[in-house]
This record gives sequence, structure tokens and C-alpha cells, in this order.
Amino acid sequence: MASLCLSIHQTLKPSAAPRARPLSLSFPTSTISLRPSTRRLSTSTTRASYTPTPATERVISIASYALPFFNSLQYGRFLFAQYPRLGLLVEPIFPLLNLYRSVPGASFVAFFGLYLGVVRNTSFSRYVRFNAMQAVTLDVLLAVPVLLTRILDPGHGGGFGMKAMMWGHTGVFVFSFMCFVYGVVSCLVGKTPYIPLVADAAGRQL
Repeated sequence: MASLCLSIHQTLKPSAAPRARPLSLSFPTSTISLRPSTRRLSTSTTRASYTPTPATERVISIASYALPFFNSLQYGRFLFAQYPRLGLLVEPIFPLLNLYRSVPGASFVAFFGLYLGVVRNTSFSRYVRFNAMQAVTLDVLLAVPVLLTRILDPGHGGGFGMKAMMWGHTGVFVFSFMCFVYGVVSCLVGKTPYIPLVADAAGRQL
């Protein structure tokens, strides 16, 4: 009887509950990179949005920079007199320059024609109008040394005043020549040239 009660007691005794094992879920680790697709997307978007500058707009822009360059040749006379071989650089444009100077008032006609016919003509693109406005602004700045020379007359009597005028005229011509080359080369490749001291003033006028 005692053994029967002992066995029943052991059967009814609550056994120790097994410890709950934490449930762990493991997923395969995979790294998804969106960089290549994003890069390809941005590249394709850039190619789709890029439109080359038409050839006609480049030609008009290049012709615009001829106006200030032609009017700046007068400042290079001291440089050409000292270094005659430098005249070979502008010798190819002599026929066009002679035709330009043979027309009375050609400078004023070209100036107002460029300003009213191109800069203020909204049928042209901003690319053409900006380049034309830079050329017009540069042409206006080139008139300042002439006015100062006529007012101050630094070459009268020679001496330091004459040397200062020669240096000043040579510097103006070199600056104008560099602007001309920079503008022509940039327009040939379809880029927009930004001439120092001129670009900001030209952009505000558009």
C-alpha cells in the first residue's frame, strides 16, 4: 500500500518545466547595391538632357567677338612696331579687316546691329545673346582708353607719359586678343565663355 501511494505521489508531482529556448530566425544575408543602376540611370539621364550647340549659333557667337577685336587692333600698334613678326598672327584677317574699315561708320553700325539685332532679339537662344552681349560690353570697355588718351594726352612731350601710354595700349590689346581667342575656341567646341570683368555685366543685361 505504501509503495502504491509513493508511486502515485511521484506521478502527480509537477515536473520542472523545460526552459523556453529563444526563437531565433536566421535569414540569408544579402547585400543589395543600387549604386550601379543609379549610376547608369544618372548617366543616361545626362546623355538624354545634353543637347549640342547648333552650328549656326556657334558661327554667330564667333562673329560677335570679331567686333571688339577689330576695334582693339589700334592698341597694338606699339607692339607691332616693336615686334613686326607678331603681325603675322593677324595677317590672315587683313582682307576682312580692310573691308570692315572701308565702310564709313562700320563700327557704330556693327555695334547697334549686334545689340539690337541679336542681344535684344528673343528669337535667338540665350547662348547667342549672352555671347553677343559680352562682345558688346567688351567693345564699350575698349572705348575707355581712347577717351582717356584724348583727355589726358599722356604722349604729349614724351617721357614717362609716353611710356605709360604705350604700356597701357599694349596691355589693352593683349587682353582683347586673349578674350577673342578664348571666346572663339569656346564657341567652336560649343561651350559658353565667361570673360573676366565682362561676364557678370553681360549676364545682368539679359
